[in-house]
Amino acid sequence: MIRSMTGYGKAQQLLDSKKVTVEIRSLNSKQLDLAMRLPSDLKQMEFDLRNQLTEKIQRGKVDYTVTIEDVDHKKGARIDKDVAAACYDQLKELSLDLQFGLPSDVASILIKFPGFFAAADSVLPDSFFGQLLNLTQEAFLRFDEFRLQEGQVLLKDMKPRVERILQLLEEVGQHEVLRNENLKNRLQKNLNDVSDHLKFDANRFEQELIYYFEKLDISEEKVRLKQHCNYFFETIGENLAGKKLGFITQEIGREINTLGSKANDAAIQRLVVQMKDELEKVKEQLFNVL
Repeated sequence: MIRSMTGYGKAQQLLDSKKVTVEIRSLNSKQLDLAMRLPSDLKQMEFDLRNQLTEKIQRGKVDYTVTIEDVDHKKGARIDKDVAAACYDQLKELSLDLQFGLPSDVASILIKFPGFFAAADSVLPDSFFGQLLNLTQEAFLRFDEFRLQEGQVLLKDMKPRVERILQLLEEVGQHEVLRNENLKNRLQKNLNDVSDHLKFDANRFEQELIYYFEKLDISEEKVRLKQHCNYFFETIGENLAGKKLGFITQEIGREINTLGSKANDAAIQRLVVQMKDELEKVKEQLFNVL
């Protein structure tokens, strides 16, 4: 089944008194562009996490984010007493040198000094890293489910458009007989207009007429176009089929263009324009197919 390159997955769990959140989001891209945002304590895990995600995601502009919050706020930010005392001593020394009195709410000044608040020491246990890998896997499963759902939306849009191209192809066949008759009559009329002044060989005329119609024959293009559309339907059920479907649509476009160049008929040209319109809309959707 096809997948969209647009996806989002989130997993959250309480691990060792810390709330850990893993988020994976992606947009379309020709290659894999993976950006990882990890707390400094987890930088040593980046290589393992990157390998795990690269193998699974394949393509897309991907953001992987891990955030860690302390559930126990008592273990959160604390006042660094040594820094606070040093700052207070400097304030007192400065007030004596410049001869000004300290305000009654000196604490409101101290808390503005850098380093007044210090983060609590945080040491992650060894088991935490394995738990994070499991949490990443959970986020990926939700992310992949999202991509599958988006893929079905793309499929519902693309499939009827290719079916419409086949319907238009059937209509081309209905106009082809009349086109050939009109071409023959036009050539005959032009020849009759000059027949009073020129003599021509009727047999040679028939031979040239056959050669002319062979150059304008679109039977092979119709057969190949139908085959390419059927191949599109076969491939659309495969995994990671985005690039392959892109190549197939290129072949479909080539046959449609050849039909247009050989058409020599206004009605068929209108059908060709409609085919091109449907194909362009399919190509736009394929930019987001994995």
